[in-house]
Amino acid sequence: MTDTLRLAEALIRCPSVTPDDAGCQALIAERLQALGFACETIVSGPDDFRVTNLWALRPGATPNAPVLVFAGHTDVVPTGPRERWSNDPFTPTVRDGKLYGRGAADMKGSLAAMVVACERLLAQHPNPPLALGFLLTSDEEGPARDGTVVVCDVLRQRGQRLDMCIVGEPTSVQRTGDMIKNGRRGTMSGRLTVHGVQGHIAYPHLARNPIHLLAPALAELVATRWDDGNDHFPPTTWQVSNIHGGTGATNVIPGTVVVDFNFRFSTESTPAGLQARVHEVLARHGLRAGEDYTLEWTVGGLPFLTPTGPLVDAVRAAIADVTGLATELSTSGGTSDGRFIAPICPQVVELGPPNASIHKIDEHVALDDLETLTAVYLRVMQRLVGLA
Repeated sequence: MTDTLRLAEALIRCPSVTPDDAGCQALIAERLQALGFACETIVSGPDDFRVTNLWALRPGATPNAPVLVFAGHTDVVPTGPRERWSNDPFTPTVRDGKLYGRGAADMKGSLAAMVVACERLLAQHPNPPLALGFLLTSDEEGPARDGTVVVCDVLRQRGQRLDMCIVGEPTSVQRTGDMIKNGRRGTMSGRLTVHGVQGHIAYPHLARNPIHLLAPALAELVATRWDDGNDHFPPTTWQVSNIHGGTGATNVIPGTVVVDFNFRFSTESTPAGLQARVHEVLARHGLRAGEDYTLEWTVGGLPFLTPTGPLVDAVRAAIADVTGLATELSTSGGTSDGRFIAPICPQVVELGPPNASIHKIDEHVALDDLETLTAVYLRVMQRLVGLA
């Protein structure tokens, strides 16, 4: 049993379903304190949704040493029907060369690899010219209101400099290191409520059907090409997630219809620009803001991109050193906490194990991938401090 596997198993034993950290960060902090990290717990959120965050920092050899932060989350999604698991989801089980358990791939395996990689670096080089940090939260799989974003606000207020960050999200496809994320699309959601007049379905002239009012505009929104993307991002997408209308009775014209939708947008678009275009479409089809409809917006995160530079180069080279792979740079997929870190850190890269089993029954990670990931994280640091 390797150090990485042993720590990953200990973390999986903690039933840390969002927002409960369930002791994960205490386990990690104990290991980090032994390495000379100053560890700080930052608790946030209402009483019924308390979030635990960990900020840990170990100074470099000089006051101006660059700061590399490992970031991630200790919370996991719910298990789903536990009887469908081959083993208890919070009882780590090794079978056929794989570690099974909730969070094995997303992302307790990555956290274990990060800690062990730091232990190995500091055993080789006790006083490296690189400051090391850890930024962990138990609110990544949940609303993400009281986790990384809160810690980043605290660090911004303190004037804490972050130069580089590696987020341990499971970015790989087939083999660890075959894909990394050097950016993510922005996300913005809208809730559109169209107001009509409820009435009997047999007397439509005495009512005003909001679904009918919305339908032409909805068709145009679905067909709209918002931008063409660019070399780093695919085109912006717009998708409806829910439509709510009607009373449940088949003979009643509803008084309102509510549509939930989401933009995943590239750097070619802005929240303000996309909002304006939606309002233009609605107006073109005779819907008046404040009278015929209301629209509430939530910007979940702005797009970010880390171009080729010290961190991307070090990560790509480390992956090649350890695995021989030429990694693919990608901005695909959903959001991550990288969107909160990017405004205070100019270089953010996401690197983790294959993601095929994340959020699924029988989530797992290959033991080989755990060791590969540990070796890659270590090699990245070695390259950054000139040991490679």
